[in-house]
Amino acid sequence: MVVAIWADLAQGFPLDGDDDIVAIEAANGIDDMGDEDKIDLSHLGPEAYGAPSKESGDALSTWDESSPMNPEEMGEYAEGDILIPQLGRNGMRDESMRWPSGIIPYVIEGRYSQEQHDTIKKAIADYHRLTCLRFVPYNGQKDYISIQSGNTGCWSSVGRIGGRQEVNLQNPGCVSKKGTVLHELLHAVGFMHEQSRHERDDYVDVRYDNIKAGSENNFKKADAKRTNDFGVPYDYNSVMHYSEYAFSKNGRKTIEPKVGGVTLGQREGLSRGDVKKVNAMYNCHKEEPEGGWMGAVWQGFFG
Repeated sequence: MVVAIWADLAQGFPLDGDDDIVAIEAANGIDDMGDEDKIDLSHLGPEAYGAPSKESGDALSTWDESSPMNPEEMGEYAEGDILIPQLGRNGMRDESMRWPSGIIPYVIEGRYSQEQHDTIKKAIADYHRLTCLRFVPYNGQKDYISIQSGNTGCWSSVGRIGGRQEVNLQNPGCVSKKGTVLHELLHAVGFMHEQSRHERDDYVDVRYDNIKAGSENNFKKADAKRTNDFGVPYDYNSVMHYSEYAFSKNGRKTIEPKVGGVTLGQREGLSRGDVKKVNAMYNCHKEEPEGGWMGAVWQGFFG
Protein backbone atom coordinates (compact mmCIF):
# COMPACT_ATOMS: atom_id res chain seq x y z
CA MET A 1 0.00 0.00 0.00
CA VAL A 2 2.71 2.48 0.98
CA VAL A 3 4.65 1.78 -2.23
CA ALA A 4 1.55 2.59 -4.28
CA ILE A 5 1.01 5.80 -2.34
CA TRP A 6 4.64 6.80 -2.95
CA ALA A 7 4.12 6.34 -6.69
CA ASP A 8 1.03 8.54 -6.63
CA LEU A 9 2.84 11.20 -4.65
CA ALA A 10 5.82 11.16 -7.00
CA GLN A 11 3.47 12.16 -9.82
CA GLY A 12 1.59 14.67 -7.68
CA PHE A 13 -1.59 12.57 -7.83
CA PRO A 14 -4.25 13.04 -5.11
CA LEU A 15 -4.64 10.51 -2.34
CA ASP A 16 -7.78 8.56 -1.61
CA GLY A 17 -8.48 9.56 1.97
CA ASP A 18 -7.51 9.58 5.64
CA ASP A 19 -6.13 6.02 5.58
CA ASP A 20 -3.54 7.08 3.02
CA ILE A 21 -2.56 10.06 5.15
CA VAL A 22 -2.09 7.84 8.20
CA ALA A 23 0.14 5.57 6.12
CA ILE A 24 2.22 8.57 5.07
CA GLU A 25 2.62 9.73 8.68
CA ALA A 26 3.95 6.29 9.55
CA ALA A 27 6.33 6.04 6.62
CA ASN A 28 7.65 9.45 5.69
CA GLY A 29 10.61 9.35 8.08
CA ILE A 30 9.94 12.55 10.02
CA ASP A 31 10.64 12.56 13.75
CA ASP A 32 8.40 14.42 16.18
CA MET A 33 9.59 18.04 16.21
CA GLY A 34 8.29 18.85 19.68
CA ASP A 35 9.00 22.41 20.78
CA GLU A 36 11.38 23.04 17.89
CA ASP A 37 8.61 23.75 15.38
CA LYS A 38 8.43 27.52 15.82
CA ILE A 39 9.51 29.91 13.05
CA ASP A 40 10.51 33.44 14.05
CA LEU A 41 8.92 36.13 11.88
CA SER A 42 9.92 39.21 13.88
CA HIS A 43 12.67 40.38 11.49
CA LEU A 44 10.14 40.83 8.67
CA GLY A 45 8.75 43.96 10.32
CA PRO A 46 5.31 45.55 9.91
CA GLU A 47 5.65 45.57 6.10
CA ALA A 48 4.83 41.85 6.09
CA TYR A 49 1.31 42.36 7.44
CA GLY A 50 -1.65 43.59 5.48
CA ALA A 51 -3.92 42.78 2.56
CA PRO A 52 -3.34 41.69 -1.05
CA SER A 53 -2.40 44.54 -3.37
CA LYS A 54 -3.96 45.20 -6.76
CA GLU A 55 -0.96 47.41 -7.56
CA SER A 56 1.30 44.37 -7.21
CA GLY A 57 -0.91 42.49 -9.63
CA ASP A 58 -0.83 45.35 -12.11
CA ALA A 59 2.97 45.44 -11.89
CA LEU A 60 3.21 41.70 -12.51
CA SER A 61 0.95 41.98 -15.55
CA THR A 62 3.81 43.78 -17.32
CA TRP A 63 6.27 40.93 -16.63
CA ASP A 64 7.30 38.37 -19.23
CA GLU A 65 9.96 35.68 -19.39
CA SER A 66 12.48 38.04 -21.00
CA SER A 67 12.54 40.13 -17.81
CA PRO A 68 15.81 40.01 -15.82
CA MET A 69 13.74 39.94 -12.61
CA ASN A 70 11.75 37.05 -11.19
CA PRO A 71 7.95 37.52 -11.06
CA GLU A 72 7.82 37.42 -7.27
CA GLU A 73 10.19 40.41 -7.21
CA MET A 74 7.49 42.61 -8.76
CA GLY A 75 5.35 42.86 -5.62
CA GLU A 76 4.95 45.66 -3.10
CA TYR A 77 4.94 43.21 -0.20
CA ALA A 78 7.65 42.53 2.37
CA GLU A 79 10.72 41.33 0.46
CA GLY A 80 8.48 41.39 -2.63
CA ASP A 81 6.27 38.38 -1.94
CA ILE A 82 5.73 37.81 1.80
CA LEU A 83 2.25 38.67 3.06
CA ILE A 84 0.86 37.64 6.44
CA PRO A 85 -2.73 38.48 7.43
CA GLN A 86 -3.07 40.72 10.48
CA LEU A 87 -4.68 39.28 13.58
CA GLY A 88 -7.76 41.20 14.57
CA ARG A 89 -7.51 44.94 14.21
CA ASN A 90 -3.88 45.64 15.04
CA GLY A 91 -2.29 42.39 16.20
CA MET A 92 0.67 40.92 14.36
CA ARG A 93 2.27 37.51 14.67
CA ASP A 94 5.90 37.24 15.71
CA GLU A 95 6.10 33.56 14.91
CA SER A 96 4.53 30.80 12.86
CA MET A 97 4.81 27.03 13.04
CA ARG A 98 6.03 24.11 10.97
CA TRP A 99 3.55 21.66 9.49
CA PRO A 100 3.08 18.63 11.79
CA SER A 101 4.73 15.51 10.38
CA GLY A 102 5.53 17.49 7.23
CA ILE A 103 1.97 16.98 5.94
CA ILE A 104 0.47 20.02 4.19
CA PRO A 105 -3.20 19.88 3.18
CA TYR A 106 -3.87 21.99 0.10
CA VAL A 107 -6.51 22.86 -2.47
CA ILE A 108 -6.12 24.57 -5.84
CA GLU A 109 -8.95 27.09 -6.03
CA GLY A 110 -7.50 29.50 -8.59
CA ARG A 111 -8.35 29.53 -12.26
CA TYR A 112 -5.58 27.97 -14.32
CA SER A 113 -5.17 26.43 -17.72
CA GLN A 114 -4.32 22.73 -17.86
CA GLU A 115 -0.67 23.59 -18.52
CA GLN A 116 -0.54 25.96 -15.54
CA HIS A 117 -2.29 23.41 -13.33
CA ASP A 118 0.30 20.82 -14.40
CA THR A 119 3.11 23.24 -13.47
CA ILE A 120 1.75 23.45 -9.93
CA LYS A 121 1.44 19.67 -9.71
CA LYS A 122 4.99 19.19 -11.01
CA ALA A 123 6.28 21.48 -8.26
CA ILE A 124 4.43 19.45 -5.65
CA ALA A 125 5.80 16.24 -7.17
CA ASP A 126 9.35 17.61 -6.75
CA TYR A 127 8.76 17.99 -3.01
CA HIS A 128 7.44 14.44 -2.87
CA ARG A 129 10.43 12.99 -4.72
CA LEU A 130 13.17 14.86 -2.91
CA THR A 131 11.88 15.60 0.60
CA CYS A 132 9.68 14.09 3.28
CA LEU A 133 7.06 16.82 2.85
CA ARG A 134 3.70 15.53 1.68
CA PHE A 135 1.07 17.78 0.12
CA VAL A 136 -2.29 16.04 0.58
CA PRO A 137 -5.74 17.04 -0.70
CA TYR A 138 -7.71 19.27 1.63
CA ASN A 139 -10.46 17.28 3.31
CA GLY A 140 -11.69 19.48 6.15
CA GLN A 141 -8.37 19.83 7.98
CA LYS A 142 -8.15 22.86 10.29
CA ASP A 143 -4.92 24.21 8.79
CA TYR A 144 -4.42 24.15 5.04
CA ILE A 145 -3.14 26.03 1.99
CA SER A 146 -5.46 27.45 -0.63
CA ILE A 147 -3.70 28.16 -3.94
CA GLN A 148 -5.31 31.21 -5.55
CA SER A 149 -4.88 33.07 -8.84
CA GLY A 150 -5.96 36.57 -7.79
CA ASN A 151 -4.58 39.58 -9.66
CA THR A 152 -2.42 40.56 -6.70
CA GLY A 153 0.94 39.06 -7.72
CA CYS A 154 2.96 36.19 -6.26
CA TRP A 155 2.87 35.97 -2.47
CA SER A 156 2.68 33.68 0.53
CA SER A 157 2.83 33.68 4.30
CA VAL A 158 5.82 32.04 5.98
CA GLY A 159 5.21 28.73 7.72
CA ARG A 160 1.90 27.48 9.09
CA ILE A 161 -0.04 30.47 10.43
CA GLY A 162 -3.21 28.56 11.31
CA GLY A 163 -6.51 28.04 9.54
CA ARG A 164 -6.93 28.68 5.84
CA GLN A 165 -3.89 30.45 4.39
CA GLU A 166 -3.53 31.57 0.83
CA VAL A 167 -0.65 31.17 -1.58
CA ASN A 168 -1.36 33.45 -4.53
CA LEU A 169 -0.02 32.47 -7.93
CA GLN A 170 -1.33 35.04 -10.39
CA ASN A 171 -1.51 33.69 -13.90
CA PRO A 172 0.32 33.62 -16.13
CA GLY A 173 3.35 35.23 -14.43
CA CYS A 174 3.56 33.17 -11.24
CA VAL A 175 2.98 29.86 -13.03
CA SER A 176 5.26 30.42 -16.02
CA LYS A 177 8.09 28.56 -14.30
CA LYS A 178 7.96 25.64 -11.90
CA GLY A 179 10.59 27.34 -9.76
CA THR A 180 8.28 30.26 -8.96
CA VAL A 181 5.68 27.82 -7.64
CA LEU A 182 8.38 26.02 -5.64
CA HIS A 183 9.52 29.39 -4.26
CA GLU A 184 6.10 30.43 -2.93
CA LEU A 185 5.38 26.98 -1.52
CA LEU A 186 8.76 27.01 0.21
CA HIS A 187 7.71 30.21 1.99
CA ALA A 188 4.56 28.40 3.14
CA VAL A 189 6.74 25.49 4.29
CA GLY A 190 8.65 27.91 6.53
CA PHE A 191 11.61 29.42 4.68
CA MET A 192 12.77 33.00 4.11
CA HIS A 193 14.78 34.33 1.18
CA GLU A 194 18.35 33.13 0.85
CA GLN A 195 19.93 36.58 0.56
CA SER A 196 18.33 37.64 3.86
CA ARG A 197 20.71 35.31 5.72
CA HIS A 198 22.75 37.09 8.38
CA GLU A 199 26.10 36.26 6.71
CA ARG A 200 25.08 37.19 3.16
CA ASP A 201 27.58 40.07 2.94
CA ASP A 202 30.35 37.48 2.86
CA TYR A 203 28.90 36.12 -0.39
CA VAL A 204 27.17 38.95 -2.25
CA ASP A 205 27.36 42.72 -2.62
CA VAL A 206 24.12 44.70 -2.48
CA ARG A 207 24.16 47.79 -4.72
CA TYR A 208 21.83 50.13 -2.86
CA ASP A 209 22.35 52.92 -5.39
CA ASN A 210 20.49 50.79 -7.95
CA ILE A 211 17.50 49.83 -5.75
CA LYS A 212 14.26 51.66 -6.41
CA ALA A 213 13.11 54.00 -3.66
CA GLY A 214 11.03 52.28 -1.00
CA SER A 215 12.42 48.81 -1.67
CA GLU A 216 15.58 49.08 0.42
CA ASN A 217 14.02 47.14 3.31
CA ASN A 218 13.66 44.13 1.03
CA PHE A 219 17.42 43.64 1.36
CA LYS A 220 17.74 43.74 5.13
CA LYS A 221 19.37 40.80 6.88
CA ALA A 222 17.88 38.52 9.51
CA ASP A 223 19.26 38.39 13.03
CA ALA A 224 21.69 35.48 13.43
CA LYS A 225 20.20 34.67 16.84
CA ARG A 226 16.68 34.34 15.42
CA THR A 227 17.33 32.22 12.33
CA ASN A 228 18.53 28.72 11.62
CA ASP A 229 20.22 27.73 8.37
CA PHE A 230 20.47 24.08 9.48
CA GLY A 231 24.18 23.82 8.73
CA VAL A 232 23.67 24.35 4.98
CA PRO A 233 26.19 26.80 3.43
CA TYR A 234 25.06 29.95 1.61
CA ASP A 235 23.45 28.82 -1.62
CA TYR A 236 23.74 31.01 -4.72
CA ASN A 237 21.69 28.42 -6.58
CA SER A 238 18.76 28.36 -4.17
CA VAL A 239 15.29 28.77 -5.62
CA MET A 240 14.81 31.24 -2.74
CA HIS A 241 17.57 33.63 -3.86
CA TYR A 242 16.81 36.99 -5.47
CA SER A 243 17.91 37.58 -9.03
CA GLU A 244 20.75 40.01 -9.74
CA TYR A 245 18.27 42.68 -10.87
CA ALA A 246 15.71 42.42 -8.08
CA PHE A 247 13.97 45.76 -7.45
CA SER A 248 16.31 47.63 -9.79
CA LYS A 249 15.37 51.23 -10.60
CA ASN A 250 17.72 51.66 -13.53
CA GLY A 251 18.27 48.26 -15.15
CA ARG A 252 21.54 47.77 -13.30
CA LYS A 253 22.32 44.94 -10.89
CA THR A 254 21.19 45.31 -7.31
CA ILE A 255 22.92 42.21 -5.99
CA GLU A 256 26.13 40.62 -7.24
CA PRO A 257 27.98 37.47 -6.17
CA LYS A 258 31.48 37.88 -4.79
CA VAL A 259 32.63 34.95 -6.90
CA GLY A 260 32.44 34.56 -10.66
CA GLY A 261 30.62 31.99 -12.71
CA VAL A 262 27.45 31.71 -10.63
CA THR A 263 23.85 32.65 -11.43
CA LEU A 264 21.63 34.10 -8.74
CA GLY A 265 17.99 33.28 -8.36
CA GLN A 266 17.35 30.37 -10.73
CA ARG A 267 13.71 29.29 -10.98
CA GLU A 268 14.07 25.86 -12.58
CA GLY A 269 13.90 23.66 -9.49
CA LEU A 270 14.98 23.03 -5.91
CA SER A 271 18.73 23.22 -5.42
CA ARG A 272 20.61 20.59 -3.49
CA GLY A 273 20.90 23.10 -0.64
CA ASP A 274 17.14 23.73 -0.68
CA VAL A 275 16.47 20.01 -0.34
CA LYS A 276 18.96 19.64 2.50
CA LYS A 277 17.42 22.54 4.41
CA VAL A 278 13.85 21.30 4.01
CA ASN A 279 14.78 17.84 5.22
CA ALA A 280 16.81 19.26 8.10
CA MET A 281 14.00 21.59 9.20
CA TYR A 282 11.53 18.72 9.24
CA ASN A 283 13.88 16.13 10.78
CA CYS A 284 13.60 14.01 7.68
CA HIS A 285 15.89 11.01 7.33
CA LYS A 286 15.63 10.76 3.57
CA GLU A 287 19.10 10.20 2.12
CA GLU A 288 20.49 12.16 -0.79
CA PRO A 289 20.95 10.02 -3.93
CA GLU A 290 24.51 8.76 -4.27
CA GLY A 291 24.61 7.94 -7.98
CA GLY A 292 23.65 11.32 -9.37
CA TRP A 293 21.03 13.82 -8.26
CA MET A 294 17.86 13.63 -10.36
CA GLY A 295 18.76 10.48 -12.26
CA ALA A 296 19.01 8.40 -9.12
CA VAL A 297 15.71 9.75 -7.86
CA TRP A 298 13.88 8.78 -11.06
CA GLN A 299 15.55 5.37 -11.09
CA GLY A 300 14.50 4.75 -7.52
CA PHE A 301 10.85 5.38 -8.30
CA PHE A 302 10.52 4.03 -11.81
CA GLY A 303 13.31 1.47 -12.20
